[in-house]
Amino acid sequence: MKMNKVYFPIIIAVAVAIGILMGSKLSTPSDPAFFTKSANKNKLNKLIDLIEKDYVDTINTDSIVDLTVNGILAQLDPHSVYIPKKDIAGIEQSMRGDFVGIGINFYMYNDSLAVIKPIPFGPSEKAGIKAGDRILFANKLQLYNKKLETDSLFSILKGEEGSSVKLTIFRKSENRKFAVNLKRDVIPIKSVDIAIMVADAVGYIKINRFAESTYQEFLKGLTQLKADGAKEVIIDLRENGGGYLESAVAIADEFLKKDELIVKTKNKKELVSSTLATDKGIFENGKVTVLINENSASASEILAGAIQDNDRGAVVGRRSFGKGLVQREMPLGDGSAIRLTVARYYTPSGRSIQKPYEDKGQNYFNEFEKRFESGELYEKDKAKIADSLKFKTKNGRIVYGGGGIIPDVFVPFEGKHGEEGTTLLMQSGLVNYFVFEQLDQNRKKFENISIDDLEKEIKSTYLYFNNFNQYISKSGLFFNLGSQKDIVIYYLHAEFVRQLFDETTYFKIILKEDEMIKKVLKK
Repeated sequence: MKMNKVYFPIIIAVAVAIGILMGSKLSTPSDPAFFTKSANKNKLNKLIDLIEKDYVDTINTDSIVDLTVNGILAQLDPHSVYIPKKDIAGIEQSMRGDFVGIGINFYMYNDSLAVIKPIPFGPSEKAGIKAGDRILFANKLQLYNKKLETDSLFSILKGEEGSSVKLTIFRKSENRKFAVNLKRDVIPIKSVDIAIMVADAVGYIKINRFAESTYQEFLKGLTQLKADGAKEVIIDLRENGGGYLESAVAIADEFLKKDELIVKTKNKKELVSSTLATDKGIFENGKVTVLINENSASASEILAGAIQDNDRGAVVGRRSFGKGLVQREMPLGDGSAIRLTVARYYTPSGRSIQKPYEDKGQNYFNEFEKRFESGELYEKDKAKIADSLKFKTKNGRIVYGGGGIIPDVFVPFEGKHGEEGTTLLMQSGLVNYFVFEQLDQNRKKFENISIDDLEKEIKSTYLYFNNFNQYISKSGLFFNLGSQKDIVIYYLHAEFVRQLFDETTYFKIILKEDEMIKKVLKK
């Protein structure tokens, strides 16, 4: 998957907003009554007809309709959105949890399609494609020196399951060109990044979004952790902007006892629907901790709220985003759709955690910047809590509504005041590209390197720190990294490990210095 280079670190928060926009979708059919006739509807139709028939210039009325729909939805709430036909397939694919393709992570490097890494067990890896390879042709279609957009590349590399494609590859490390024939296959898009043990009897599971496949991925990971001896589980929902409500509910059910309330929804007609836990949970007794931050939203808040309000475990981190609205996807008949807010959800204690949305623009979504300016990222007491919105958990503890889940244990942002930009920079895709390009200069040097020797290579000198400093300067970014060498090298080392070895080893390195994990394990 190509990742566009982004040079402003705060964009991480904006990226999470895309997940929030997807919302916690109710899997129910659209209501035909939504499309009832009215005088205003007829007025709009007549206006479009008049423009098509009589307007002096040729106008694409489809674009006018799109603007009209967006304008109407903008008057509602920030999560009622229009989805153009061209975006439907990509969103559905992401939320379904798989796609059909050749199985590579890639980006356009110097106008050449470079393979960052083939996806394990995918068609490309099976065909012998390696990190650093350039794909020159797909069948007879030239892919280099073309300035192809991401969407174009996706459409070229994707296809029907079982369909064949002939790729012409240039392997720089061997200075040779060759062809491979492979068959496209179903490629999973993981929503559960990792499930590993982080201490004796302590398991860790990270969920990046709630897709159709998330519950099964989670259950597989949780089952393995139990087999590995986990008596305690940490569920990491940081940067998780949400997704399907049903997936979050199913995961909560694994930890709650029969008939404990998970979530309630209430629609325009005041109809309340309550979802209770069943007796099928496989982890109803072990200790549970949920990690959240300012970009944990929607379905993440449902899961965190269910654990917190039932006094099933502790919520650790920083106040979550504050999205308590439920959307239903409704097709518009031309391949496009809208996601319309049809209900509010409430945690078991009765909290609505939807934050105010008078501002429906980008400021609504940029929680990191607002909370940084208020000081809330560093001091728990800076969070604005409405005393009038007090609720009680199952055991009588006070919790608050009105704008996100407030954690039981506060952990400030990782990085001192003045270092926020560096931390976000090192968590961005820019590090991914830098490491790829460093490896690409001399892959033979790293071909058979051990994990221990790699660590010595990265940490023994300031070579890679200095190279990275030059790299970001050439990219137009100006950071004073001199006083933050340790954190830069820490993230660089982890990314080298990810690209040369695997995700599991990468997470073991990252989590070792994670402040929230340290807080949980310190007990």
